[in-house]
Amino acid sequence: MFLLNGSSINIYASYTTAEGVTYPHLRDATIRAELGVTEVPDPVRADDRFYWDGDVNNPKMLEDRLEVKEDGSPLWEQVYDPATESMVDTDVQVVTRGLKHTWIQQVKQTANSLLAQSDWYVVRKFERSVDVPADVATYRQAVVDECTRLEGAISAAANIDDFISVVNAQNWPRNDQ
Repeated sequence: MFLLNGSSINIYASYTTAEGVTYPHLRDATIRAELGVTEVPDPVRADDRFYWDGDVNNPKMLEDRLEVKEDGSPLWEQVYDPATESMVDTDVQVVTRGLKHTWIQQVKQTANSLLAQSDWYVVRKFERSVDVPADVATYRQAVVDECTRLEGAISAAANIDDFISVVNAQNWPRNDQ
């Protein structure tokens, strides 16, 4: 990223100085140096999975939140009532899901996808009493164990840094069949 007087500047676009001198572009390092254009590293963007707008100072919410109105009363889900031709409150409070809920659902989906590949062994065992091979049973148990470990660790994460560490430490077993 290039800066001129503390502001970002596009070196590929034309530039006119305060004195009225116009440059078709600022790709030439000599001209940039004369004008005082400096090059600085691009800012590091925080992971959008965990932070709003890539801002490390704006983490997403970890826990679910029950929503309330401005006066503090519960905000209820609404449905259309054809009798009154209007929206009416239900008895279900609106919940905004946090990262923990979302990632636990993702972990369960991953486990289900990994297990689905060998589900036919379990069906075969149930329907025809043919044993599940030991390596398949071991693999399936490892998937279940990792899912359980991740769910517990995600739930226990006290802050966003702990949460990110858990998510980045997923260790799903490999199915080398």
